[in-house]
Amino acid sequence: MQTTNVFGDPVITCSTTPITGFFRDGCCHTDATDQGSHTVCIVATEEFLAFSKSVGNDLSTPLPQWQFAGVKPGDRWCLCAARFLEAHQNNAAPLVVLEATNEKAIDIVPMDVLLKYAFYAK
Repeated sequence: MQTTNVFGDPVITCSTTPITGFFRDGCCHTDATDQGSHTVCIVATEEFLAFSKSVGNDLSTPLPQWQFAGVKPGDRWCLCAARFLEAHQNNAAPLVVLEATNEKAIDIVPMDVLLKYAFYAK
């Protein structure tokens, strides 16, 4: 599956540990069946995970029956664009790996907001 990131380049892998993405392929790919638009590659923080749990999207609790260890601070994860925007609006947004963020995220989150949280790997 070829997908373009917010810069118009091919999307790079967001994470394989934990495995992420709507299709669980490590990338923030999307299509019409992805109603949540799992398109923003984030670097999770304690603050964001607590916020997400408080609004009903518990990403940190392990679910062994689904082979899901839970997202931990520092993990990368393909997040729903609307959830990212909500976190931004509540001062709890995590950093964003723009090269791994699908261009479809911009349909929901303005590019200037994504740029504000840009994660730069060293």
